[in-house]
Amino acid sequence: MTGDRSVWAGPLGRRLLAAFVLVALSSVVVLTVAALIATDRGLASAAGQDRQRVAAQVASAAADAYLRSGGWSGADLAPASALAAAAGTRLTVRDAAGSMVWPGRGMGPGMEGMRDAQGTGPVVEQPVVVGDRRVGSVRLVFPASASSGRAVAWSWIGGAAGAALLAALVVSAFVSGRLARPLVALAAAARRFAAGDRAARARLRAPGELGEVAKAFDAMADEVVRADSVRRRQASDIAHELRTPLAGLQAGLEELRDGLRPADAPRLAALHDQSLRLGRVVQDLADLSAAESAAMSLHLVDADLAEITAATLAAQRPRLDADGLMVIAELDRQVPVRGDPDRLHQVIGNLLANAARYCRPGDRLRIAVRAEQGDAVLLVADSGPGMAADELPHAFDRLWRGRDTAGTTGSGIGLAVVRELVTAHGGTVVLDSPDAGGLTVTVRLPLAGAVAERDLLSGRDCR
Repeated sequence: MTGDRSVWAGPLGRRLLAAFVLVALSSVVVLTVAALIATDRGLASAAGQDRQRVAAQVASAAADAYLRSGGWSGADLAPASALAAAAGTRLTVRDAAGSMVWPGRGMGPGMEGMRDAQGTGPVVEQPVVVGDRRVGSVRLVFPASASSGRAVAWSWIGGAAGAALLAALVVSAFVSGRLARPLVALAAAARRFAAGDRAARARLRAPGELGEVAKAFDAMADEVVRADSVRRRQASDIAHELRTPLAGLQAGLEELRDGLRPADAPRLAALHDQSLRLGRVVQDLADLSAAESAAMSLHLVDADLAEITAATLAAQRPRLDADGLMVIAELDRQVPVRGDPDRLHQVIGNLLANAARYCRPGDRLRIAVRAEQGDAVLLVADSGPGMAADELPHAFDRLWRGRDTAGTTGSGIGLAVVRELVTAHGGTVVLDSPDAGGLTVTVRLPLAGAVAERDLLSGRDCR
């Protein structure tokens, strides 16, 4: 009961109930008035037909009396008067000249009271026709009392209207509560969530769009909690990444300051390496921030992905050769794309640097560019240690590094930058690590314009 009262305590519940009640009341009133009018007219029509029928019967009885007597003089109008009396009317018979024939002399026994009967209701006149000649008329004055049928009909209509109104009120209360209750619960959950209760959820099973809104709120709350957890973990990871080189740099400088170690070339080189590591972490974070806003800073031009890849490979070739990697390049075909050459250069550079970082001397590195089904495809595949299947979904997470990366330099940001930049270009990037070893990175970007489509159809692209 408390939950129901809280529903009606809110303005939405009261307004919904008032709106439903107003609609129901208006509908019941309109239908009741229409039923009463239709019933009254129907009863009036039926009563009019009954009066016409009685008048026709009385006129026929008067015509028979006229025929039997050969005129109005001596005509026995008692049967006609009896028919009129049975219908509760007052009868007046006049001849063709308009002179009153009945009531008058010769009234039958018991008919005298009809002379004084009060008739202020409907009046029906009917001609008395003998053969083809009108010999007079009958005039019937019906009582003005209300029809009992009308009273019965009105009572039934009133009862039905009351029952319909009661049912409408009950249904209105149920429907408005059904609509307001999920919204009240959703608002309460939103307030608790905003107040810091991260476990607050609507968990409603509401009909239609209300249920969809509740599910969307719960999904949003789950995503906020997940994002908050990721943010906290990232802050911890960033602090860890920065703490290690900072601690080493600080300790080394303190030793030099206190004279514990001489400021010779090896010691200064070690401190310089720590500062370079710190600079790399900061630069990686700056690259990630720039990649996340790349959609707003891309300078799109028509470019050849194969040419960009070849230039990046040439810049990275000394490092790859120093690490002992066997490079296989398949970049002999033009693959036009609409993109930012500097950002694409950064994508390819990160992929090559990642391969150089984790591959072993003697491993093969294959890099290829081709057009395939309307996409420009960049393939970077190595024969290195690869990645465990359960680690693949996390490879693009910020600051994430695999279990077997101890002793390997890197901040875990390179692949996250790759995903952000590729997504900003409208493309996709996926990782695959076969059981036999190695890692394959596949980047798909939209081909540029009708030229690419024509080359693809003519078979002049690289397969």
